[in-house]
Amino acid sequence: MNEGLLGRRVGIALGWAALASLVVLGVLGLVVAPPDAVQGDAQRLMYLHVPAAWLAYLAFGVTAVASALYLWPRTRSVVWDRVAGASAELGVLFTGLTLVLGSLWGRPVWGIWWAWDARLVTTAVLFFLYVGYLALRRIPGAGREKRCAIAALIAFVDVPVVHFSVEWWRTLHQQGTVFNEELSAQIHGKMALALWWSVLAFTLLYVYLLDRRYRLEALDADRDERELERAIAERLAEAEPARVEAGARS
Repeated sequence: MNEGLLGRRVGIALGWAALASLVVLGVLGLVVAPPDAVQGDAQRLMYLHVPAAWLAYLAFGVTAVASALYLWPRTRSVVWDRVAGASAELGVLFTGLTLVLGSLWGRPVWGIWWAWDARLVTTAVLFFLYVGYLALRRIPGAGREKRCAIAALIAFVDVPVVHFSVEWWRTLHQQGTVFNEELSAQIHGKMALALWWSVLAFTLLYVYLLDRRYRLEALDADRDERELERAIAERLAEAEPARVEAGARS
């Protein structure tokens, strides 16, 4: 049975670590960290919104690296194609979560659910680019892996556009709390602890889910290969009596 990327024991341990870290995050975000002086309790959504956005970047970055490794002849392997697809699925999931959480935060802070803001629009474009990438992966045919790898690298161009949109254009969205042009963190104390812990917890969750999704992808591929082998064997079995009869007549 396929052990995934990490192996069974490591995967289980990582799953428990991710669960425990998320529980701690709940305590830090809801109890330990104080409400914001301006945004109030709505600011607590940051402890989900920021790590979700970080995971989207991370997931699409892994997809881009895995796609590049697949395109390079020396490292070409079906493993990289599967990693790229699995990570892209998680990236789409967390990008969608980022958009939903952003809307929930924007309603009490901006007074609207959605604004045609540069950060929001480029993030929505990123979401649909990778939805298209996942759809492309479903199209069978020779050279599918190469086409998907190239598409993943093209789609990744939007990631830095999303990140730097608040610096390049005037937007409603606030500038980076940690990764800004000055590289000066605008958050301190218990809030900073909760934010950094949220990034750690979500990263552990991502690695665990990536391992599980890769495992399912490998199992599906093995099943398809077995079905193909069985179909070929059945065809050969059906053709064998006719071959024997033709040989007897000759």
